[in-house]
Amino acid sequence: MLVAHGSTVNAQSSAPTKRLADILSARGVFAQVSTAYNLETPKIAPALAALIAARVARVFVVPITISEGHFTEDTIPQQLGLCRRGKCDCPADECHYARVQELGGTRVHYCHPIGTHPSMTDVLLGRAREIVQTHPFPHAPEPSQTALFIAGHGTGKNRRSREAIEAQVELIRRRGEYAEAHAVFMEEAPFIKDCYAMSAQRHLVLVPFFIADGLHTVEDIPVLLGESPATVAQRLAAGQPTWNNPTERHGKWLWYTRAIGDEPHLPEVILERVREMAVA
Repeated sequence: MLVAHGSTVNAQSSAPTKRLADILSARGVFAQVSTAYNLETPKIAPALAALIAARVARVFVVPITISEGHFTEDTIPQQLGLCRRGKCDCPADECHYARVQELGGTRVHYCHPIGTHPSMTDVLLGRAREIVQTHPFPHAPEPSQTALFIAGHGTGKNRRSREAIEAQVELIRRRGEYAEAHAVFMEEAPFIKDCYAMSAQRHLVLVPFFIADGLHTVEDIPVLLGESPATVAQRLAAGQPTWNNPTERHGKWLWYTRAIGDEPHLPEVILERVREMAVA
């Protein structure tokens, strides 16, 4: 069972999860591959209840998310019935639960998010290289002359939500490929809108570390980067990209990539997450 946020305002939010489910289902590795969402149907709790009622022996639940934050460590475990917040002895701000539990005769394996898999570093760097090569105007700068920004959502609800972003930035810095590497966030400092002032480089590349090209990546982040809401709305209505690559702002050229949900090797990441929990 692949679990994602979903959205009440953007149908594209769940598209990558559905695509991944279709790919895995076609491979015939599992008896069934289903999806469940927090904000769309089928909801997480009823989806698992249906599998338990069908007497499925084992269910592997894989979060199609970037980080281990409030959604993966609180919302999903509670909706699965792995964590009973308020009915256990855990601290008020953190619940400790077993990732493998018997629920109604079904063995539920709760896997780690795909976004924390080690291969994500290559995914992010690949996205950054691809966008500059695809849109080289006025010229394609070398990474050694470029600042790379990895953008995340950020939240005050869980201190771990930004860790996946910061970990990737540190790994990228160690490789020494880019002149600079920074983490920026929508709802936490350092903010996405401040990327221009954060770098001494004239060339910037921003990769949104999100699964789906949904509301945040297609509408919110272009506005945070300096496009007017009206321009973004007009381009969206016309079926055009909401950010032109590259765009000059504040005397700097900025390239902005797609989210990572269409990466071809993500099914392999899901299978790896399942293998990790299969032996637990």
